[in-house]
Amino acid sequence: MIQKEKLIDTVGAANVSFDELVLNDYSGDNSFVNRVRPFCVVKPQTTEIIKQLVLLASATRTPLVPISSGAPHFRGDTVPSIGGAVILDLSDLDNIIRVDRPRRVAMIEAGVTFAELIPAVQKEGLRLNMPLLPRSTKSVIGSILEREPVMMPAYQWDISDPLSCIEVIFGNGEEFRTGQAAGPGTVEEQWAAGAVQKTPYGPGTASLHRLIQGSQGTIGVVTWASLRCELLPLLEEPFLVGSSNLDKLIELVHWLIRLRMVNECFIVNKTTLATFMAQPGVTDYPVIKDLLPPWILFFNVAGYDYYPEEKVSYQIGNITQITRRTGIEAVKEIGGISAYNLLKTIQQPSSDPYWKIRMKGACQEIFFLSIYDKLAHQIIVMNEQAKQFDYPLSDIAVYLQPAVQGTACHCEFILSYRPDNSAEKEKVRDLVNAATKALLANGAFFSRPYGENARTIINRDAAGVAMLTRLKKIFDPNNIMNPGKLCF
Repeated sequence: MIQKEKLIDTVGAANVSFDELVLNDYSGDNSFVNRVRPFCVVKPQTTEIIKQLVLLASATRTPLVPISSGAPHFRGDTVPSIGGAVILDLSDLDNIIRVDRPRRVAMIEAGVTFAELIPAVQKEGLRLNMPLLPRSTKSVIGSILEREPVMMPAYQWDISDPLSCIEVIFGNGEEFRTGQAAGPGTVEEQWAAGAVQKTPYGPGTASLHRLIQGSQGTIGVVTWASLRCELLPLLEEPFLVGSSNLDKLIELVHWLIRLRMVNECFIVNKTTLATFMAQPGVTDYPVIKDLLPPWILFFNVAGYDYYPEEKVSYQIGNITQITRRTGIEAVKEIGGISAYNLLKTIQQPSSDPYWKIRMKGACQEIFFLSIYDKLAHQIIVMNEQAKQFDYPLSDIAVYLQPAVQGTACHCEFILSYRPDNSAEKEKVRDLVNAATKALLANGAFFSRPYGENARTIINRDAAGVAMLTRLKKIFDPNNIMNPGKLCF
């Protein structure tokens, strides 16, 4: 166990807290994982201090739990699994290192949030390929490392996008840079030579960023990352398509993305759309919901520096031909919700309270990757499970996000409940466990398992677990990085 005095000498007294109220805040989250009080909370100010702290923790076998996002947390990955852990809060590493418009890349430290980065890149004529309404305290790097789905699948060439390069301190204390940032030379020397740390693959043929992504802090501590950005459009024309037939919307999505006609593109049910378009603190949620069709597709057509009006015009003409063929219509407003207002809403972080907990105060998520052909059946499976546990189907928020050029789809069910109602809380907990197993049996691919079901999901792949265990021993031989998560 790490000594208190040695820890203070390493990070500075002002950067470590043993306050009971602070420790209590970090001992649990909005998930169902058991509460475990950490030993202390450390807020390092530099990469060198992080490296010293990792070496000290490795020498004393002290667990480290890295966190870059602010509260609230939902998935259990930021809660220690064992006692005596040190919370490594990276929120003070909030420097936007560089934004390069010609190469469309930004480099940021781990604590930079979406609320901070969005206006910074907009000043340079860029925008982020971002997830749907992240909370205002969400770390950009945290989101990318978790592989959260992004709203512009046409610009997602790989499941790791928009991640480019990272600097990581492995659990063995070694500092490492991935991709183009690996070298030769320092990052500053690379800048002088015209490199911008945009290519994620490397060094050599290795793709170590894939090991770091999705690892929930069990391999190392990421201090900074570079990410790919997109150009800021000069003209945008958003549309909504409502239907009771999900298959028709999926067919339209297929063509919109395949022909690269749109930027933002996703499908939600009316519960989801009403939840994040209702005004916080205002009881207009049921009014909005009653006016909406069961399923709503949102997409956005954009024009850039050269002939933006002409581009948008011919794209809309092509889209109109497809909608006529599929028997549906793209409109500017549905149920009192303007497509333009929705576009401006989703291009910023969620207002407070976070949209997923507005309905009842707490929620649980079930999310996985699938293909279009299986989605309709998997939604039926989810509904059948909800009926068995007497959970109202009308309260299930559904979010379908095409991914990687439309070759896959992120499917997410959001189950709201009242946190002060123990019976309701246990019902949702049992439903999540049962539905996860049922969806697994029906082709759902849980590429990002969290919490209570993570080990069950990962252990289905014995060969994968064996390989991950070998890699863990190389990069974190003393098992100090967030032990107890995933299969470790």
